[in-house]
Amino acid sequence: MADQPLLREEADERGVLRRALPYLRPHRVRLAVALGVGLADSAALVAVAPLVGLATDALFHRDRGGLGLAVALLAGLAAVQLVLARVGELLLIRSGEDVVRTLREQAVENLATAPLRFLETHRSGDLLRRATGEVAALAAFVRLHLRNLVSALATLGFTLAVLAGYSWQLLLVQLVVFLPPTLLVTRWFQRDAAAAFGGKASAEATVAATFTETLTAREALQTSRGLTGWTRRFDRENRHAVRAARRALRVENRIDLVSLIEGLALVALLAVGGWLVTRDATGVTTVVVFVVASRNLFDSFTDLSQLVGEVATARTGLARLLDLLSATTAAAPSEEVDDLPERGELRCEGVDFGYRADGPDLHGVTLAFPPGSRTGVVGETGSGKTTLSKLLCGLYAPDAGRVTFAGAPLAELPERQLRRRIVLVPQEVRLVTGTVAENLALVRGEPDRAAIERAVERLGLTQWLDGLGGPNAEVGQRGARLSAGERQILGVVRAVLADPAVLVLDEATADIDPVTAARLEHALDELRADCTLIVIAHRPATIARLPRVVRLDAGRVVADQLSAGAAAGAGHPSREEKVRLA
Repeated sequence: MADQPLLREEADERGVLRRALPYLRPHRVRLAVALGVGLADSAALVAVAPLVGLATDALFHRDRGGLGLAVALLAGLAAVQLVLARVGELLLIRSGEDVVRTLREQAVENLATAPLRFLETHRSGDLLRRATGEVAALAAFVRLHLRNLVSALATLGFTLAVLAGYSWQLLLVQLVVFLPPTLLVTRWFQRDAAAAFGGKASAEATVAATFTETLTAREALQTSRGLTGWTRRFDRENRHAVRAARRALRVENRIDLVSLIEGLALVALLAVGGWLVTRDATGVTTVVVFVVASRNLFDSFTDLSQLVGEVATARTGLARLLDLLSATTAAAPSEEVDDLPERGELRCEGVDFGYRADGPDLHGVTLAFPPGSRTGVVGETGSGKTTLSKLLCGLYAPDAGRVTFAGAPLAELPERQLRRRIVLVPQEVRLVTGTVAENLALVRGEPDRAAIERAVERLGLTQWLDGLGGPNAEVGQRGARLSAGERQILGVVRAVLADPAVLVLDEATADIDPVTAARLEHALDELRADCTLIVIAHRPATIARLPRVVRLDAGRVVADQLSAGAAAGAGHPSREEKVRLA
């Protein structure tokens, strides 16, 4: 079994900003401009304290000209800051939204092209939470808190620089009284923040995953009376999520102690400042500047302390999202194979594949499917038929051996070349909410209405489509208005529109009525002669139409032969052969 990357419940938050840098580079110019305007805004705010000091000094010296100049500068500074604050906020939010959009699009692209084995390993609710919930949380942080975070950090740095220029003694008092206890409180918070917020995100993802599975399995839960037991499980997980949220809130509330420390620091500043003034060691203007600037200092720490919880949540969400992106980032796309024919032989040679580490589910499978051949694959449930179909389509990579098309390994073909040549119609065809035409257009090239009508007519399905209401008929939510057989027929039409070299049908007629199955089988008879058809089926009538039958047992090929009818030249097996194949 090949190694499969697994997502961790609590993502590693170390170096999260460094890991995010590749997604920031496309927006670095706009981010730099936004940060520059934000720094100018903070500098304008910090400049208020020295101007207040200038006005105070003018009052002491009864200098009307100096006072008028200080007032004019304050008024101008207020106007400039107003403009800078608004422009900086808009630029920063827009830049942040661009980054979030990049992450969202990358997550969707990665999941759309992720290996099937990866998707089957993880709960869909957890993947959905990481790809949508975490991105939504990051977007909210960008809109509501990013500007405040940048402003608080810049204001704090500028304020310390200004105060150091006025009086290192008073600055030392501020730092000694305010900084150590604040850092201790912050350290106390950070000690448990990662586990608290990571545990909260993990618990919420589990609830989301279970809820998603509840919606998917709602009919089975209701009809089997399993809803009560499932609800108890959901309640347990929900209670765990509530406990995790309360723990995160208790950790976040530790930051409120910073407000008490601020009050003590201001008292110490006034006491020491007054004592220095009485000893002529400093001036009243300096104390006034410190009092005004200290408000910036405290406000910055308060803002930062209030934002710590938001930053921790955003950091956790970003780490979980980056964990998803890292696990689903594909290797550099392969270069297109020159002169790869549109039609060719599909072959698997010595293929082993296993879902678990205790042994392969397919053993040494070697088969060849020449262009235009028609082959049925049969076997008991669990014999490996569906697994083989996904290997033949390149959805799984074999653990040993190789699968090739026209001699080129599928693992080395770029997605574009591979999907143009090999198409799989699974047993459960997925449809999107919309019309029949919109669902049929979900193939390469987005065929127009005329192409759709031509394909339907060529397959002999015009009357059937008219019975549905025509191409504009609504299929309902995810195809709920159609039967399983009708969805299968739409899946085959969609595959024919893609015009593949190889069409693989996995149990296409397993759960549908004989009339619909016959209609589908007739449509398959109308495929292009050079289209290779591989049908995994149980129905004798379906197998009877195919000249070649491959039988699997316990993951091994135990028979590969022409049907009796094909050997006799009739194209259909005998009654005894039908019974044997069934």
